[in-house]
Amino acid sequence: MKYIIDKEKRPLYLQIYKQIRDDIIAGIFSYNTKLPSKRNLAEETGVSTITVEHAYALLCDEGYVEARERIGFVVIFRKTDGFAVSVNIEVPHSVNHTENTYPDFPISVLNKTMRKVLTEQGELLLEKSPNRGCVQLREAIKRYLARNRGIIVDTEQIIIGSGSEYLYGLIVELLGRNLTYAIESPSYKKIEQVYKATEIAYCSLPLTSSGIDSNALAKTDAHVLHTTPYRSYPSGVTATASKRHEYIRWAERDAHYIIEDDFESEFSVLTKPTETLFALSNNDNVIYLNTFSKTISPSLRIGYMVLPKHLLKVFDEKLGFYSCTVPTFMQHVLTELIDNGDFERHINRVRRRKRKELSNK
Repeated sequence: MKYIIDKEKRPLYLQIYKQIRDDIIAGIFSYNTKLPSKRNLAEETGVSTITVEHAYALLCDEGYVEARERIGFVVIFRKTDGFAVSVNIEVPHSVNHTENTYPDFPISVLNKTMRKVLTEQGELLLEKSPNRGCVQLREAIKRYLARNRGIIVDTEQIIIGSGSEYLYGLIVELLGRNLTYAIESPSYKKIEQVYKATEIAYCSLPLTSSGIDSNALAKTDAHVLHTTPYRSYPSGVTATASKRHEYIRWAERDAHYIIEDDFESEFSVLTKPTETLFALSNNDNVIYLNTFSKTISPSLRIGYMVLPKHLLKVFDEKLGFYSCTVPTFMQHVLTELIDNGDFERHINRVRRRKRKELSNK
């Protein structure tokens, strides 16, 4: 294989990872085939074996390959896995994982940032926020998503709202009440509560150890799939690479959508957070959703969603009259935390601590 590495563009291991991942998805490296040895690939690309090792470790983290003793790295991703009989053990409804607890965002940093915003913004903080949220915050989130989640979007696609439950309701109004929504079983209780409150049709699809059961997904007549690919609560199930591609193929049907709830993914202990469905899909039909409830504090009540481009006009027509539900002051505080690096420094501290705890077990 001939991989082109731009040594002026860092990190190098991500360049190798992305090119091999794309070849695996394309079938150039098919299921159960062996990847080139770390030494051979390092010589071919002109990088160190450690760099290749990091790329292979990330492919393992993502579920594309696995390391086998005396063999090397073998592909375990199968694009054709979707809609086959599921052989994974189902996750029972009685699973009772406790919610992860993380160190609080430093109150001293929050206090300093609030005072700075009050001093610098002054009376501008009394102005009403635009309907989609302050441009400064949406631009900060856009840059953050590009850096950390591989999501490249326009500022106009980002909508700010007061938490996930509020955004769930907006999505129902946006996509329509005449559709059937599919949710994971078990799933975060408030997802089902919101759908019940909006009086729409919804169904539950059982989870297996790799994600939503393939048979259930194939048979459902739902048009919208609401999924939490990373550590679905309360089961703790993370969708495998094969399963994430299966979701995307399911949504290739006409008028089908995925709501990707990326809650808590920032605190993944993997080399980098799991790939998002939004970044993987080319169909412009994934709505990405996240909040700052875990990363900063649930009391902020700040969340956001990223809409497919073709839904922006529909959003304006149906929901353009809604006022943004997040105070202008808190939007500017969050903008400052993201732009000055405090937000990501906190996330990195937590991830380092989690890795250390796991290594000591």
